[in-house]
Amino acid sequence: MARLYRVLALLLPLLALTVIVFGAYVRLSDAGLGCPDWPGCYGRLTVPEGQADVHLEHPDWSTRPLEAGKAWREMIHRYLASTLGLGIVVLAALAWRRRHERRASPVVYLLVPLVVFQGLLGMWTVTLLLKPLVVTAHLLGGLTTLALLWWHYLGQASPGPVAAAPRPLHVAAGAALAVLALQIFLGGWTSANYAALACTDFPTCHGRWWPETDFGEAFVLWRGLGVNYEFGVLDTPARTAIHVAHRLGAALTALTVLAVALGALGSGLPRLRRVGWCILAALLAQLVLGITNVLGGLPLAVAVAHNGGAAVLMLSLVTLLHLTRRI
Repeated sequence: MARLYRVLALLLPLLALTVIVFGAYVRLSDAGLGCPDWPGCYGRLTVPEGQADVHLEHPDWSTRPLEAGKAWREMIHRYLASTLGLGIVVLAALAWRRRHERRASPVVYLLVPLVVFQGLLGMWTVTLLLKPLVVTAHLLGGLTTLALLWWHYLGQASPGPVAAAPRPLHVAAGAALAVLALQIFLGGWTSANYAALACTDFPTCHGRWWPETDFGEAFVLWRGLGVNYEFGVLDTPARTAIHVAHRLGAALTALTVLAVALGALGSGLPRLRRVGWCILAALLAQLVLGITNVLGGLPLAVAVAHNGGAAVLMLSLVTLLHLTRRI
């Protein structure tokens, strides 16, 4: 049982990262509604073999022809997410059996209601037709799940916090994580509103340092039910405002994370220095990927990597937060 617990503690964060990256691939390849129903696909647990197998008398299916490639991407993401949810339930059950042991972390109990809520968000993503607030919340929930799984793994595998770690560095790491969470929200909001290509030049936008924007319309979180958000509903000034906000957030996040990374490098402690280098590498990669998305016209591989890079940067900060906590 102890061995299974350790194996799950390692594998589940890797699976969560896979689910997040593959979910980004599904979203960015416009396959989020590849299956117009949930949890099945056109009423089946697997993708129908052809359009002839789809019961077109269904009111929602008659207007959405089967695209097998998109449907399979959506269903594979659901299979992976379901496997992750089952793994988390098993991990929590094992943790309960080991609750009298010092290394049985209570963090896993938080993951069970979280992953259930993630399943609901996945359902609402489809049934509410890619509503941006739901899509963004689904992304944040996935990253929160990954962060908690990684925190739990560090508690099982790490020899413990660095005794000499400066307390201000721990506070700074927490603040940087909060800033990064806000930036991830802006990134998710940008993607869910199809605003990633609202600006196609850099560092200017539409050839101007401050283009025409409509922030009031850009951040309306709820627009009612029955609206299909596939390919977006906002006009150009609103999408531009979202894109500009994401750029400004990126600058603030970069400065904050850079300061934390330099603090880790300047601590003189080997374990913290290694994490500091990881944070710097992840930050640099994110900046390069973000600029490449704009100048390259949002290449699918680069856009997916940008999502994965945000997760890696978050994990680096979580690691630093874990190592600098009080004993």
